[in-house]
Parts: sequence; structure tokens; C-alpha cells
Amino acid sequence: MTAETPRVVRPDSPFAPLRNRAFFWLWLGVTISGVGTWMQAVGAQWLFVDDPNAATIVALIQTATTLPMVLLSLPAGVLADIFDRRWLLFFVQCYTITVAATLALLGFQGAISAPLLLSFTFALGVGMALQVPTWQSLIPEVVRREEIGAAARLDMISVNVARAVGPAVAGALIATLGVPAVFAANACCVAVMAVILLVWRRPRESTGVSRERFLPALRAGGRFVRHEPIVRRILARLAMFVAPATAMWALLPIIAAQRLGVTAGGYGLLFGALGVGAVSGAMLIPKVKDRLSANGLLAVAAVSYAVALATTVLVPLYVVALLALVVCGLGWTVTASVLVAELQMFLPAWVRARAVAIYMMTFTASQAVASPIWGQVTQHFGVVPAICVAATLTALTAVVGIWLRMPEASAVDNSPAAFWSEVALAVDPDPFGGPVAVQVDYEVAPENQEAFVAAMEDMRRSRRRNGATDWVFYRVGEEAEHFTEIFTVASWEEHLRQHATRLTAQDAEIEANAFRWASRPPRGRHLLPPGSAMVSPDDPDAAR
Repeated sequence: MTAETPRVVRPDSPFAPLRNRAFFWLWLGVTISGVGTWMQAVGAQWLFVDDPNAATIVALIQTATTLPMVLLSLPAGVLADIFDRRWLLFFVQCYTITVAATLALLGFQGAISAPLLLSFTFALGVGMALQVPTWQSLIPEVVRREEIGAAARLDMISVNVARAVGPAVAGALIATLGVPAVFAANACCVAVMAVILLVWRRPRESTGVSRERFLPALRAGGRFVRHEPIVRRILARLAMFVAPATAMWALLPIIAAQRLGVTAGGYGLLFGALGVGAVSGAMLIPKVKDRLSANGLLAVAAVSYAVALATTVLVPLYVVALLALVVCGLGWTVTASVLVAELQMFLPAWVRARAVAIYMMTFTASQAVASPIWGQVTQHFGVVPAICVAATLTALTAVVGIWLRMPEASAVDNSPAAFWSEVALAVDPDPFGGPVAVQVDYEVAPENQEAFVAAMEDMRRSRRRNGATDWVFYRVGEEAEHFTEIFTVASWEEHLRQHATRLTAQDAEIEANAFRWASRPPRGRHLLPPGSAMVSPDDPDAAR
């Protein structure tokens, strides 16, 4: 099984990525693993349903499930960018199988207490926190660029299929074999993904540089996001939508009980309607993406979601609520899939997993913070005012999007482009010593200086997102046509990574745009710590 697409497929087809054998099997494995995750969640909640403290335990189970995603997504993204993603995913599956099988064994022995269950739930959450950014960052590597959007929508379908199938299968197992059987079934589901990863042969990649160290890689990922306006805008749009929209997920049980008066079976159908909407969203996007930009899709999805959300409480009829929740599922999926697809298409390979991890942290944290707030609003003012306020805020994200418009990421070329020349030094720098500064001197004719200074603003963003901890730009007072740029990196090793892996075609375009205003080719120099050792003229490695 390889990452090659066996034949040409229509990129606008919602199922085009599934014709790629590698993506199909990996997607299937993730879906089955997701079914096991939802089975595990239902089994854990049901195990103590008759306990006097059931409400507290169930709430803590939800916290133990989601907390690792908030705490560990970014470290997981660093690991996914440092190590081979296939093997990282495989070891995560092995870890999850071990935890799930141990929990099942304890369950068959009747030895699970509430604290023990919470501990195992947190441990399984750790595995999920490691898996999600690794899998998300792997998608653009497996499918063609024009199919990334469809692959992102298929991933959302996978989530919703797992959410629908997992609880149903868990309910049947609990009724016939008991809760421990659910824990064992989760281990079996994860094992399917492990086998698929063993069979898959991911093409080897060689960058010519050593593996990044963890803490510098962590800082580099945060620095990229901090200095990349497009990524920051995507994260802002995500948080603005999820925070109010998550009121539906937090308050749906109350809506079902207080406004619709349905039983547990009817409540399950409401969740099914959300799943139908999610699948419909994946089908709809390819049909309208030629007519609407990403910004247009986000605006339509936000308004549709808001109207449907308000309808669930303003028109308390069960059939109407089912239809409204189909629209909610569609709006939620369209928003999430469009944003993550735009993010994946924009990100360069060297930082993809770290940026996706920050995306997941933003997604999860927005839900985790907003859910109890909506609970408190409902407690004090009632479910109807709470939902109406949430719907209004969701609709306002479409208006805010007019000012926070996203450039179309498909128009940005972030393919690798190592266009800097090799470094020839007269001294031998310590790879981990620093900081290291790079000074670039420019001569620019007076008639070109205004355009040159404007072009250097893009240069600043390029340097900072690729690893520069500081960037300054001077005009030399003694020479009217002389400008100097100095950017600083943490170490010589970090600077070599800029040369080898971090530059993209977009960076090359930015640099060429600045350089074209110079009267002669710019001259660069490397400023090293004074303790760097001299290299002997006879040393064959002197010029590197």
C-alpha cells in the first residue's frame, strides 16, 4: 500500500481521495478506531450510571477525555513533525491497545473503581491527543493537493459515523455481554488501525539535517503561528464560531427534555439528525465551492447554523427540531472542514503537525471553556434565552468575517524551496551555540527605496515565521543608499534548518520581490558567538 494515486480522478468528487489506496485504508482504520473510542466513552459512562454520584462521575469522565487534547496537542504536534508519522501512529495504537485491554481485564474481574476508571479514561485521552494531530498532518502527505478539501470533509464524515455507530454498538454489547466487553471491543477496533499502519509503506524522506530537538521545535511551531497572519486568522475564525455554536452540543439534552419532551430513544434520533447533516455537508461543498469562496461558505454556514439553532427552541416541535439539527450538523461540518482544509493547504510540511495541533487545541479549548458558560447562562436565564444568545453570536461571526477575511490558501505556494546558497565559514560554530545573527546589506537607488521598504515588511514576516527570534531593519546614516537587515536565530543548528527545510516557494517569491529593488546583489554575513573555533585553512570541511 503506497501513497500513489493509481489513476486520475475528478478532484471535485467528494469521494475522490478514497480512490487513493493509502488514504482509503488509513481513513477506514481511523473510522473504526473512532467507533471504538465512542464505544469506550459510552461504556465508561454506563459503568457507574447507578452510582449515587453518577452525575459527578459522568461529568469527570468527559473532562478526563478532553483534557489531554488541550494539554498535549501541541507536544504531540512537535513529535509528529520530528518523528516518522507512520511509526508514531503505530506506537500510539500499541499504547492505546495496552491501556484498553488492561481496562477490559480489570472490568471482567470487577476491579474498576471510579478513580481507576477516570485514570484509564485520561490515559486513553492521551492516546487520542497524540493521534489526532499526527493523522491530520498526514492527510496532505497522502492525497494530492487538490483533494485536501475532500479529504478533510471525509475525515469529518468519519468522526460523525463513529459518533453514530459507536454508541449504538456499545449499547448492544452492554445489553448482551456487559460493559467490560465494550472496553475489549475498543482494543480490537484500535488493533485494526495498527495492522493497517504495519502494511502501509510510507515513502522515506531525507532532509539532510538531524532530527529537531523537542523544545526548540516546540518554540519554532509557536513562533510560526504567532507570525503567520493567515494561520492566526483561521484560528480566530474557528474560536469565534465554536464558542457560541457549542451551546447546541452542551444544551441538547436540556432542549430534548424541557422543550421537546422526548425519551432517550428520541434523543438518540436527534444525534442521528446531526450525523445526517454532517454527511450532507460533505456532499454539498463540492457542488457549491465553484460558486462560493471559502469566506462565502463560512458565512452561509454560520447564518444557517444560527437560524437552525434558534429554531430548535423557538419552534418546539420534534419534527422541526430534527430538520433544524440536520442543518446544524451541516453548518458545523462545513465550517470545521473548510477551516482545516484551508489550514492544511497553507501550511509548509516542516511545521504542519504543530500548527494542526494548535488548531485542535483551539477547537477543544473553545468547547471546554464555552460549554460551562452556556450551562450557567441556562441555569440563571433558561434554555430559550441561552440558545437565542448563542444563535445571535454565531450569526455575528458571518459579519465579523467581512473584516477577518481569509486569503484563499490554495493560491499560496508553500512547497519546499531550498533556494539559499550553501554557507562557507572561516570558523567552526557550535551547532547548539547561539544566538546567531544573519546580516544582509542592501544598496538601493533613491527612486526604488519606497517600494523596497514596503517589500521588506513581507520579508520580516518570512524571517520570523521560519525561525528568527528577532528581526531589525536599519538605514545606514553615512550612506544614503545603504540598508541593513539583521535577523537572529537561537542557534546555528536552527539556521541550518532554515537553509534545508523551512523555506518555501512563497518565501522565495518574497525574497525575490525585495531583492529586485536593490542596485546590486545583497551581501550576507553570519554573526556567530565569539567562542566559535577557528577552522584550519587545511581543513577539508572549512567550506560548508
